[in-house]
Amino acid sequence: MELTTTHPALRPIGVGTVELANRFAVAPMSRVSATPDGVPTDEMADYYAAFAEGGFGLLITEGTYTDPAYSQGYLNQPGLTTSAQVAGWREVTRRVHAAGRPILAQLMHAGAISQGNPHRAERVGPSAVQPIGEMLSEYGGQGPWPTPRELSASEIDEVIAGFVATAVRAHEAGFDGVEIHGANGYLLDQFLTVYTNQRTDAYGGPVANRIRLTAEVAAAIVAATPPGFVVGVRLSQTKVNDLEYRWPGGAYDAEVVFGILAAQGVDYLHIASEGRDWLETARLPGGQTITGLARKVSGLPVIANGGMHDPERADRVLTDGHADLVSIARGALANPDLPRRLADEHQLDRFDRGMLEPAATLANAKQWQTARS
Repeated sequence: MELTTTHPALRPIGVGTVELANRFAVAPMSRVSATPDGVPTDEMADYYAAFAEGGFGLLITEGTYTDPAYSQGYLNQPGLTTSAQVAGWREVTRRVHAAGRPILAQLMHAGAISQGNPHRAERVGPSAVQPIGEMLSEYGGQGPWPTPRELSASEIDEVIAGFVATAVRAHEAGFDGVEIHGANGYLLDQFLTVYTNQRTDAYGGPVANRIRLTAEVAAAIVAATPPGFVVGVRLSQTKVNDLEYRWPGGAYDAEVVFGILAAQGVDYLHIASEGRDWLETARLPGGQTITGLARKVSGLPVIANGGMHDPERADRVLTDGHADLVSIARGALANPDLPRRLADEHQLDRFDRGMLEPAATLANAKQWQTARS
């Protein structure tokens, strides 16, 4: 059953070669519910299928690690580095496609803010700078992050190769495309961020150098994957460990970043808010929004994030030209059928943080649901 309503988020749109039934995307959300060796489970297939059956136009997976070295961020995080992981994801994509919806794999390298990696004890980053804040308890961490080791030039090449190999495996697993995780304080964002990147080589200094690694990853994935395979990039100013950070150059930095990434042949940009209000993180001096500027500079579809489960906000963001799609995280957890509810003018359920306590696992969410019913 297709959805019909006057709400702009329920109108179709194309992203790359993929046609979406509506403009609601499920945002990436770490659920730390894979097996210890990173294989997606049947429970995860049920989880993603519920969003597809609930009417979301696009699904984007949780961050998926890209190499069996330094990329894994959390214990029980899924990967795309082995044949067993590919097989596990293939069941997820089969279930989502059976419901008539496309799904993208988000590719993530945690870098300095890894807090659960059985492959390596040390962390790596653009520079040997200790991350601010503390590890995330809902994902099994506690205490401060250690200081990472600075990546060498050859190791940067290995990071790029890991992203590319994972994108190729994502295609093998049946995904319609990939989203490169360049946001929220993880490795690619660490290169973009001035205080975590103190390099003096081609990857440090001016903003064009600091976005270079993300651009090289994007270009390499576009070149290595078949035509029509969607490639997007997620960016943010805020981070899981720094909700106050903003790009120091404001609109100038944004124009450089968006222009360089668009030139790599990517299909969309996804601007994240790290659980914050969209307007709080999107507004730039002078009244522009970072999402609107991304649309203008890149000419690509842009996904806005941050409280988009509010129908009035989503309407305003789309109608006023700030974005082309909206992604929903916690609102989707509370309402996996949100697009259908909106089309039928049914009330939405409020998100309850108890769904993520004491950890953000699918098992804990199921226990919460059982206790509630």
